Amino acid sequence: MPQSVEKTLDYASLFLEPEYKEMLSAKSKLENMPEADKVKEIADWTKSWEYREKNFAREALTINPAKSCQPLGAVFAAAGFEGTLSFVHGSQGCVAYYRSHLARHFKEPASAVSSSMTEDAAVFGGLNNMVDGLANAYSLYNPKMIAVSTTCMAEVIGDDLQSFINTAKEKGSVPADFNVPFAHTPAFVGSHITGYDNMMRGILENFWKDKTRTPNDSINIIPGFDGYAVGNNRELKRMLDLMGVKYTILSDVSDQFDTPSDGEFRMYDGGTALEAVAEAINAKATVSMQSYCTPKTLEYIENIGQETVAFHYPLGVSGTDDFLMKISALTGKAIPAELEKERGRLVDAITDSQAYLHGKSYAIYGDPDFVYSMARFVMETGGEPRHCLATNGSKAWEKKMQALFDSSAFGQDCKAWGGKDLWHMRSLLATEKVDMLIGNSYGKYLEKDTDTPLVRLTFPIFDRHHHHRFPLWGYQGGIRVVVALLDKFFDEMDKKATASDDTAYAFELTR
Repeated sequence: MPQSVEKTLDYASLFLEPEYKEMLSAKSKLENMPEADKVKEIADWTKSWEYREKNFAREALTINPAKSCQPLGAVFAAAGFEGTLSFVHGSQGCVAYYRSHLARHFKEPASAVSSSMTEDAAVFGGLNNMVDGLANAYSLYNPKMIAVSTTCMAEVIGDDLQSFINTAKEKGSVPADFNVPFAHTPAFVGSHITGYDNMMRGILENFWKDKTRTPNDSINIIPGFDGYAVGNNRELKRMLDLMGVKYTILSDVSDQFDTPSDGEFRMYDGGTALEAVAEAINAKATVSMQSYCTPKTLEYIENIGQETVAFHYPLGVSGTDDFLMKISALTGKAIPAELEKERGRLVDAITDSQAYLHGKSYAIYGDPDFVYSMARFVMETGGEPRHCLATNGSKAWEKKMQALFDSSAFGQDCKAWGGKDLWHMRSLLATEKVDMLIGNSYGKYLEKDTDTPLVRLTFPIFDRHHHHRFPLWGYQGGIRVVVALLDKFFDEMDKKATASDDTAYAFELTR
């Protein structure tokens, strides 16, 4: 065998060795795999218009949806509060998925515990698991708050979280006055943004219920589920600080998912102080940075008398303009000259590179707010967002996207696809080609299969490192997006220039 102590190969090299090629060939024969020509024939047919019509006609099957499940969003939301431990009422395997998904993206530990429900709990209910689990979590991990969410198992059998938590407190699992907010987050409906919304509402209701509101001049900001939250939240705070705004970020994960390596393990780091959450009921208004992440939360906040405002992932010139002008109107604070200069720099960057951005066509997928904002921004650069897909997007979202397309000449041939998955996107890319695909790491298979260059700009990003440390929001974030798009375009130009001697003249130093 080629592997030895003196010669250790990674799997990419190992599987090219003769022994492994022979093994894989024998495996194919044993499994009666079709011949390579037949596989290619069928693969080519699945890129045809005929197959696209069959693909878009399917109703009972989802293939590679561009979304995750509710509890993931709940765990993410809870991570943004001071000393908070997520307690997921369900099986250990489900919680392992949420933790690994976040850890692989942020390259940071993602702490969460499970009530470890198994067959007996599925039959008799998970009350004992809740009582014992809360006691263990409280004594072992010393949290300041435990945020409870659910998996499919707990929801199917109908476990009552409020009753279970009350019973656990009566039995002494945690002190009677200890904060244990909860949210029912069935994974078989909605998506991670639904779970984020449910948990945010649950946490606010835990602190605000039966409280009397005394309005002040501060505002609350809810960032929403965001894989770039480390960079975006810090950019958001920088802009607000420049304006002199008094604010509270409700669920700030920027430190929790960006802890330093200095010899100290931080199970909890940063996050919104619990005292600040309680005080946030008195804010003048609450601003959501992602409308589709927070409908239930904003409804609850409106019902207690606060003004609410919702944006769609403020990115680019217009997106940032709208956000800053609304903050100025809410607070009476002027937009400082420094931010005005940053706006001019973003416009200058777009202008400098207009020759390479104008007329480019894009396919964009991800969460509804992200897709909306990215489509809006590429139209600002003269691009055309031809295929816009959100698996967790609704018919109402499609209409909103169409209104956006109709507002610009660059949106004439563009369409939004709500409720569709990445196998639908494959058909779109194969039959109506575009210059670039914008999405997450799962898009690399579409890039390979349809020869569509991919730029990773949304959660999750597993196969590249540290993207989340840099903002996409604001004018500074807009420049970051422009650079990412241009780098990919230039790489593709260089790749084509070096493909043969006939195109070598285009391998240019200066562009």
